[in-house]
Amino acid sequence: MNNIFEKFNSLNVLIIGDVMIDSYIWGKVDRISPEAPVPIVRVTKKEDRLGGAANVALNIQSLGAKPLICAVIGDDFDGENFISLLKKQGLSDQGIIKIKDRPTTVKTRIIAHNQQIVRVDAETEDDLNDSDTISVFERIKHIISGHKIDAIIFEDYDKGLITEKLISQTVELAQSQGIITVVDPKKRNFEAYKGVNLFKPNLKELKEGLKIDLDPKNIQQVEEAVESLKRLLGAKSVMLTLSENGVYISSENGKELIKAHKRDIADVSGAGDTVIATAALCLAAGLNELKTAEIANLAGGLVCEHVGVVPIDKWRLMREAGDL
Repeated sequence: MNNIFEKFNSLNVLIIGDVMIDSYIWGKVDRISPEAPVPIVRVTKKEDRLGGAANVALNIQSLGAKPLICAVIGDDFDGENFISLLKKQGLSDQGIIKIKDRPTTVKTRIIAHNQQIVRVDAETEDDLNDSDTISVFERIKHIISGHKIDAIIFEDYDKGLITEKLISQTVELAQSQGIITVVDPKKRNFEAYKGVNLFKPNLKELKEGLKIDLDPKNIQQVEEAVESLKRLLGAKSVMLTLSENGVYISSENGKELIKAHKRDIADVSGAGDTVIATAALCLAAGLNELKTAEIANLAGGLVCEHVGVVPIDKWRLMREAGDL
């Protein structure tokens, strides 16, 4: 296991997806507003963090590999803030494209006494136009030609960056270069990720994507749904995350339901980002899909012990993975 985690240090991962700023307002609630039946939060701290696909990059970085992000932001104050946050983390902005008249996505969470009271989203969900999509794909090609890319992660938040055309062009390019492709999907492009190496939906995304209902505790229903999805996409493997019920993996190396580890759950925000980042590096490092799913499942549980979106602690993950 130590050798696998050591190998992470030599890997480069391209993350294509919707980036955002996770903004936090921390405070205390002492009373209810006289203006409306809502709590008054007395602010004690404010903090901006990289979110969305950029949080996947932070997880890749925390695990020792080099992340490269390809994404769009607005030509606005929040966009400048995003670039500043990237640089503070030592991340490259070479794949970031600014687009006029398109806002940078910001999700503001107001937290009091370690509980999220409300979240405010400033964003657009409109697809990029054809011209901007061409620009993004040209940037992807430029990055792949200039770096040894070991894996590509599609981190889709349905904010308009990832389109069916961008998916098909990028997957075709990756296949021609022998680059692993892994996907954290959302509803809009669910059926567009044809021929990828690993497709990782959660239960809600699977239900919406296939327009079905199933009981996550019924292993036969889970298996049938996952096999249907594999056939639909022609994917080599599907890893279905089931929250407290663990992870179900189906691949050429077999099928397995991996139980969740018992944790003191504080916040599930960002757990999916950690899972996909860990899975991509494990596959790129040469692990099979079953072992990859075990370690990714463990990583997702670990970050849920923290309030807010935080990247995985490599050394703690390595210690606990040694017991698998």
